Amino acid sequence: MEVKADKIHRIVEILRREKENWNVPIVTLMSQTDRDPFKILVATVLSLRTKDEVTAKASERLFKVADTPEKILKLKEEEIASLIYPVGFYRRKARNLKEICRILVEKYGGKVPDDLEELLKLPGVGRKTANLVITLGFGKPGICVDTHVHRIMNRIGYVETKTPEETEFALREKLPKEYWIEINDLLVSLGQHICHPVSPKCSQCPIEPYCDKRGVKRSR
Repeated sequence: MEVKADKIHRIVEILRREKENWNVPIVTLMSQTDRDPFKILVATVLSLRTKDEVTAKASERLFKVADTPEKILKLKEEEIASLIYPVGFYRRKARNLKEICRILVEKYGGKVPDDLEELLKLPGVGRKTANLVITLGFGKPGICVDTHVHRIMNRIGYVETKTPEETEFALREKLPKEYWIEINDLLVSLGQHICHPVSPKCSQCPIEPYCDKRGVKRSR
């Protein structure tokens, strides 16, 4: 089944309703109570290759000690690593956070830039992280594409791409701008609860009628 342009509206409408039954991605949840772009940047860096509950606790420990670039710069790399453990690649992330904070203080006056290209210059910051900071931290249009968004958009037949970066650019061309900011939350929630990489729960999926099931060899 081809997912026609008008069907994306129905898909978003359904997922908006269904997401009330699912857990909100941790960085989004944090941004709902504190929209500090710096905290969103740090939490997103910590969240890479890390479960949400681990990210939440690590972020809380770090921010209790240091919640600004200037304060983090005063910490030793080993102290940062200890505070954020056991997030994935915690030593590398500690090193990157220290360097990010140095750049923010020296080049941007301690503020997080609201420009995608400037954010991409920071160590450990890829397009997913940069777009999340732009959308959640500044409320500006952006499309955050992670493995869930990439997988599901291809699976339903809305795009045909090979990498998350290709998916982002394809969506920038095709996805109505009104959905740019929220599409990540909607599809991450769907991906975590139902549309798994292997053996997705198609029988429980609220958007199953609109899905091409590309690449699905076995489902539940």
